[in-house]
Amino acid sequence: MKVAEIMSRDVCLARPDQPINEIAKMMADRDIGFMPVGDDNRLLGMITDRDIVIRAVARGLDGSDTVRDVMTKDIKYCFEDNEIEDVVHNMGNIQVRRLPVVDRDKRLVGVVSLADAALKEDPEAAGVALNGIVEPGGQHSQSATH
Repeated sequence: MKVAEIMSRDVCLARPDQPINEIAKMMADRDIGFMPVGDDNRLLGMITDRDIVIRAVARGLDGSDTVRDVMTKDIKYCFEDNEIEDVVHNMGNIQVRRLPVVDRDKRLVGVVSLADAALKEDPEAAGVALNGIVEPGGQHSQSATH
């Protein structure tokens, strides 16, 4: 099964110049904890509720500081025509629960999550990937530079 068959297409995109308090409100209103960051559907990074807490609140930044100040710049993504089994395996290896999905022109077209894979494809593979994600450390540890 291809990623395009199970991904969420209704993606909210944060702009790098947006204040983090605006993004936090958008996340709360939509009950989401992750937003790709970009301009004109070109990915520049990602921001999570955890980024806001660890990189902004804990460091005493003001809510008017921008997404650019706290976003994760190391962009991990997959292509819409990738096989979901391969993507889920990779998600476990790189310790992420969700990935932006791009087309071959690298334009954002959706987001895929382990929940999507578990509900629509292979719950066992998603469980194996989640096991890899919960391992301590990894390249997305908040103590790593962003």
